[in-house]
Amino acid sequence: MTATPPITQDVLTLPRKLPDAGRRNLVGLTRAQMATALAGIGTPERQIKMRVGQIWQWIYHWGVQDFDAMTNLAKAYRAQLADAFVIERPKIVTRQISEDGTRKYLLRITGGHEVEAVYIPEESRGTLCISSQVGCTLTCSFCHTGTQKLVRNLTAAEIVGQVLVARDDLGEWPQPGAPKDETRLVSNVVLMGMGEPLYNFDNVRDAMKVVMDGEGLSISRRRITLSTSGVVPEIARTAQEIGCLLAVSFHATTDEVRDKLVPINRRWNIKALLDALREYPRLSNSERITFEYVMLDGVNDSDADARRLVKLIAGIPAKINLIPFNEWPGAPYRRSSWERIESFADIVHKAGYASPIRTPRGEDIMAACGQLKSATERGRKSRAEIAAEAGA
Repeated sequence: MTATPPITQDVLTLPRKLPDAGRRNLVGLTRAQMATALAGIGTPERQIKMRVGQIWQWIYHWGVQDFDAMTNLAKAYRAQLADAFVIERPKIVTRQISEDGTRKYLLRITGGHEVEAVYIPEESRGTLCISSQVGCTLTCSFCHTGTQKLVRNLTAAEIVGQVLVARDDLGEWPQPGAPKDETRLVSNVVLMGMGEPLYNFDNVRDAMKVVMDGEGLSISRRRITLSTSGVVPEIARTAQEIGCLLAVSFHATTDEVRDKLVPINRRWNIKALLDALREYPRLSNSERITFEYVMLDGVNDSDADARRLVKLIAGIPAKINLIPFNEWPGAPYRRSSWERIESFADIVHKAGYASPIRTPRGEDIMAACGQLKSATERGRKSRAEIAAEAGA
């Protein structure tokens, strides 16, 4: 019997404020934006398209972080680039590796703010869950990130940067001269981390254009899933401007319950949401929509809920991901029993929908979104601050 590897955690001491020399970060720029940036430093117009292609490959295919490594560019031009630009990623503050191989990163971005990303290895793929905001405005009552106030949207650079950090950490960049290796450790990306992606639409769209570009990271739009709590006006726009797969944090079968679990439902109720979702596969050419459904004991997990669910989504090409609640300290809910989850899944499956039960991952490293950030912030507080909070 193979011994279970221990949980490991690396903590790096970083300056609270990232250095800013006034140089622009090339990471996260679309090709058009990069072309404009290169024109701004005097790159001859006839060369711009070629230079964008060269720099793009160095950053997103080879993973370089230093202009000096771009050996097919003239030395003087490399110096000019270094004077005007940086190739900057978020910085790893804490990295935890679970017994099951899940890796969780607490990342520091500009301004000293912190966000999380989680890498989940599976037999046939590796999925990276990334964040789109620092904190969240939605206050979903079962979500730990919902306990954290929204600080700001992430930039496209900070969204793409999470993918680059994971590839750095996994050693996934190809090596010049080495045999070509088609293995993809980060094969899938899910926008299911901190924040509501559709409340940061422009940056998410531009970041996904970079991630999907075939000459760089080259992750297909069919391997990218954007999860929304139901920002109805942006759903059609997502289909038209991004075209990735869509997941919906559904979690309830009546407006009364969903109003409590996912408060955005008070603005766009279940009917309004489902009306928008019925159009999505046609607009995006996606195969089906994923309905995410967290299983909460005695709240939304009855057989009656399961039967209502399949009636509600009738006619929508869909699968239902049943998610055992990943409990966190102070959570107001408990995970449904395994028997209850299986009974729910059986009803959904017999109605003709795939109903996989998500295997809980990384529970030993608090892989539920927002937990590591909260724990780290608590660890930084002084005893006086903790006592003051307790008194309040």
